[in-house]
Amino acid sequence: MMQTSSTRGQLTKPVIIILILVVLLVLIAVISMNVGRMNLTPMEIFHVLAGKGTAQQNLIVYELRLPRIVLAVLVGIGMAISGCVMQSLLRNDLASPGTLGISSGSGLFVLLYITLFAAQGYISPILLPVLAFVGGLTAAGLIFLLAYRIGRDMSPSGLILTGVAMGSGYGALSLMITLGLDQKQYDFALRWQVGNLWGDDWKYIVILLPWILVLGLIVLFKSNTLNAMNLGNQTAAGLGVSMKREFIVLTLASVALSSGSVALGGNFFFVGLIAPHMARRMVGNNHKFVIPTAALVGALVILAADTFTRTVSMGADIPTGIIITIFVTPYFLYLLAKSN
Repeated sequence: MMQTSSTRGQLTKPVIIILILVVLLVLIAVISMNVGRMNLTPMEIFHVLAGKGTAQQNLIVYELRLPRIVLAVLVGIGMAISGCVMQSLLRNDLASPGTLGISSGSGLFVLLYITLFAAQGYISPILLPVLAFVGGLTAAGLIFLLAYRIGRDMSPSGLILTGVAMGSGYGALSLMITLGLDQKQYDFALRWQVGNLWGDDWKYIVILLPWILVLGLIVLFKSNTLNAMNLGNQTAAGLGVSMKREFIVLTLASVALSSGSVALGGNFFFVGLIAPHMARRMVGNNHKFVIPTAALVGALVILAADTFTRTVSMGADIPTGIIITIFVTPYFLYLLAKSN
C-alpha cells in the first residue's frame, strides 16, 4: 500500500509540473499577443479570436503576432527535444545540436541556400528545412565517422570534441560565405547565426508544424528505450533493445528536429543545451516526463525572450538568441559550479 502511494506521488509531481508549464506557456502567449508596437487589450484579443475583430486587429493578431508565437514555440520544442535525445544517447550533459556542430552544419546549408537561391528570388518553404536536415545529417555523419575507432566503443567525449572542431570548421566556412554577401543578405545571415525568428509566416509554419510534432511524438514514443539506454549498452541490450537500430533512429530524429528549428529560427543552440538540464531538475530522469518538460521549457524560454525583445526598447532590434544567451548563461554557470 505504501509502495502504491509512493509511486502515485512520483507520477503526480511531474504531471503537476507539466500542467504548470502549460499554463505558463499559455499565459506568456497571451501577454505576447497583447504587447508590441501596437498594443491590444485582452478583450480585443478575445474579440479577434471570436471572429469579431476589426481588419487592423485581425492583421496584427493573425498575420504578425500569432505566427511568431507559434514559431517560437515550435523552435523551442524542436531544439529542446533534440538536445534531450543527444544528451541521453551520449550520456553526456554537454551534448547538444550546438556543441556537436550539427546546428553549424545545418546553418552552412541554409546559408548556401540563401546565397544561391534566395538571392535570385526563389524561396521554397519545403526545400529550406529539407536542406537544413541534409546539412545537419552530413555534419552528424562526418562527426561519427571521424570519432569512430575500429574495435572500440564510441566515446561521448571524443564525439563532443570532434563536434566542437567540426563546428569551428563549419563556422569558418559560413563566415567566408557571409563576407561575400550583399548588405541585406549579410544582415540576415548575421542575425540568423545568433538566433532570429525570421520564418514567422504561415507558409513556413505549416511545413514546420507537422515536422516537429511527428518527430517529437516519435521520440516520446521511444522514451522507454531512452530510459533503458541510459542504464548502459549491455543492460539495455539485455532488456531487448536493439542498440544500433534505436541509436540510428533516435539520432536521425534528433538531427531532423534541430535542423527544422535551425532553418526557420536560427541557431538557438543554448536552448538545446540548457532545457534538458532544467527538465531533469524538475521531474527527474524518466524520459516520459523529461521530454515533454524539456519541450515546454524550450518553448517558454524562446517565447519569453522574444516577447521581451518586442516589448523592451533597447535602442536597437536585438535578436532573440542574444537575449536568451544573456539570461541563460548565469544559470548554466550555476549548474557547472554545482556539479563540480
